[in-house]
Amino acid sequence: MLKENDKYIFGVVKVGDRGQIVIPKDAREIYGIKAGDSLLVLGDAKGMAILKTEIFQDKIDEILGEGK
Repeated sequence: MLKENDKYIFGVVKVGDRGQIVIPKDAREIYGIKAGDSLLVLGDAKGMAILKTEIFQDKIDEILGEGK
């Protein structure tokens, strides 16, 4: 189970010819990422972050009153 201050280093991944990366198995298990899941890629001048889109969907539902 993830705790608020948990931090992980999963290792180095390489970008393939088609721009694909493989998310390490440990990361997929910890974050519950499965084949077919949608991920959101965010970035700024310092780097990138990959988030499960369901995180945002839960917030949208909450705001619209559909999360009850």
